[in-house]
Amino acid sequence: MTTDEHPRIARSFRVEGRVQGVFYRASAHAEAARLGLVGWVRNLPDGAVEVLACGTVLALDTFEAWLWRGPERAIVTAVLAVAVPMFESASFEIRR
Repeated sequence: MTTDEHPRIARSFRVEGRVQGVFYRASAHAEAARLGLVGWVRNLPDGAVEVLACGTVLALDTFEAWLWRGPERAIVTAVLAVAVPMFESASFEIRR
């Protein structure tokens, strides 16, 4: 398969609910790596989590579905997804 058959896109996500203090960032990092995504995840001062991810449409759709579940102790009430311009990154990282 060529790269054209699986074009890469980028999305920004805002995840709301009980998503801080429940290993959400670490779990999102592991899931993103499993799906071959690049980008980052970070906590926001208002208690939400922000994610910027780049990958195939299928991988990002799968990741978004995971973001709704999160780790066991998370209670996700909203996931807001927005298409964003492509960006360069070598990996997926946790930002502080």
